[in-house]
Amino acid sequence: MLKNLLYMKIFLILMVSFFGLTHVQAADKMSGTEKFTFENIHTNILWLADHLGFSKSTGQFLDFSGEFMLNYDAPAESTVEITIQTASISTGLPNFDAHLKTADFFDVEKYPTATFKSTKVTLKTEKTAEVEGELTMLGKSKPLTLQVRFNKRGIDVYKNVPRAGFSVRTTVKRSLWGMEKYLPLVGDDVKLIIEAEGLAQ
Repeated sequence: MLKNLLYMKIFLILMVSFFGLTHVQAADKMSGTEKFTFENIHTNILWLADHLGFSKSTGQFLDFSGEFMLNYDAPAESTVEITIQTASISTGLPNFDAHLKTADFFDVEKYPTATFKSTKVTLKTEKTAEVEGELTMLGKSKPLTLQVRFNKRGIDVYKNVPRAGFSVRTTVKRSLWGMEKYLPLVGDDVKLIIEAEGLAQ
């Protein structure tokens, strides 16, 4: 009896391993197009701006939503779109946050969102690309280019769906969108550092 139970247990383990391995192998055969939704808990949108030449003020946006499409057969046709709730800006300093939300900077009551929508993807290497698009902020739409590194795509071990991650860098010249307060004392070039993950839908 114990021997039969042992054989049954071994059989079940082998079957689970086989089907699990088959599932992962199939998932790793990337082709066609996959749609991913940004996962906020593992996506960070950080910014740095020069303060009088002494240091870089830093902060982040906490509330955003969007999606990206990965076209594995024609990567240049991949797309990304994201909407940021500007009132979610956070530096960890309530008074500073309140100032950034005024008309001096993001004017969040009048312009509650900022959006980026890609228009062109140019591959640089197997893992990197330039993503051109339009950033709409403070009622103005201007071109912006993102430097993107594809980090990884694989199966999420907890949710059992594909997960993909990217590192993104760019610089926003805020005066182009009409954010001119305190120039040139406060830097015009704002560096964006984005670490993003998405789950397939």
